[in-house]
Amino acid sequence: VQFVESGGGLVQPGGSLRLSCVASGFTFSSFGMRWYRQAPGKEREFVARIDYGGAIKNYADSVKGRFAVSRDNSKNTVYLQMNSLKPEDTAAYFCTRSNHDYWGQGTQVTVSS
Repeated sequence: VQFVESGGGLVQPGGSLRLSCVASGFTFSSFGMRWYRQAPGKEREFVARIDYGGAIKNYADSVKGRFAVSRDNSKNTVYLQMNSLKPEDTAAYFCTRSNHDYWGQGTQVTVSS
């Protein structure tokens, strides 16, 4: 099982980024997927989740209305569209599947002017 995140970078407050997570080594369409983030000196926190079919989505209160999770089962990929970014969104972003047994290496998002 492997997850490879990409799409992070440096963006100004109010900007947007789209993160991608490509999964391999298992039947992607059978698992819900989650995004988490971890800022320096803080614990890893939940950001968003999507069910195996893409119909059910949930978000942390801190990102609700600004972030959108989606998936393309034909590409074994889950996405996180991040809009109206704030400095407090600065963190390493990780994806994992619903049983949290494997994690990607993360992609860094820095929101700064």
